[in-house]
Amino acid sequence: MRKLLAILAITMLAAATAAAQTIVRKNERQITPDSLEKVIVRGDTVSIIIPERNLGRFDRGLFNYLFTPRGKWGFGITASYGELNTKDIEVLSILNDFDFKGKQYSIKPYISYFIRNNQSVGLRFNYTRGIADLGSLGLDFDDDLNFTLSDVSYYQQSFAIETFYRNYVGLDRGGRFAVFNEVDLAFASGSSRFLRKYNGEPRSTRTVATQASLNFSPGVCVFIQEYVSFNVSFGVFGLKMRHEKQTTDGADDGSRFTSGANFRFNIFNINFGLMVVI
Repeated sequence: MRKLLAILAITMLAAATAAAQTIVRKNERQITPDSLEKVIVRGDTVSIIIPERNLGRFDRGLFNYLFTPRGKWGFGITASYGELNTKDIEVLSILNDFDFKGKQYSIKPYISYFIRNNQSVGLRFNYTRGIADLGSLGLDFDDDLNFTLSDVSYYQQSFAIETFYRNYVGLDRGGRFAVFNEVDLAFASGSSRFLRKYNGEPRSTRTVATQASLNFSPGVCVFIQEYVSFNVSFGVFGLKMRHEKQTTDGADDGSRFTSGANFRFNIFNINFGLMVVI
């Protein structure tokens, strides 16, 4: 009787161990070469699902599908534009006669190369220009604190060169939709001009600046044609160092060095672009 119970216990333990190993293998999402779908890219047979190490993460059944294979070149342009116009705006009894016109835009052509499936590195050039004109502005807090501004203008432009790394995550088997995260290192140089009246006379302040920055920008990409994709990205995090030198009416005012970081969604840093992949 004891031998029968021992044999039964060993049999149940072996069955439980086999079941546990099956569950573990399922949670590890082991993908064998024979179970992957294949596609032909430039004469080579590659998997439509990019194998990834789990690293102990919970398996949610998500896959990184092949979006763009390695060896491809990408040529594209990204642009952003923002504009604000107001005329004779009044807010409560504090702000009145607010007359303002401003706009800012940027153009960023780039070239990239896919060093691995769904991963690319590239070089981008950036031209940014902004114009702001304040016709009039009146602030009236009380009888002792009120003032007006008029005929104030600001102009700035900058040139930058950026090197970037972009990692795509394919969302569908057809390779049309993907999300991506981009990291870029940028070096920029530019100038700005600030015109206003001081004691009834016009005064001009000019600032020359150089800047280095590290930026992180997530986005979405979709192929609208076989070789043409449309993408949208926005900045959420960045580090920067900036040096400025300032002169007023030709006389040196001084210089300063600043550095900082930000972690926020910037509505004025939304970029729309097109890319051709060959």
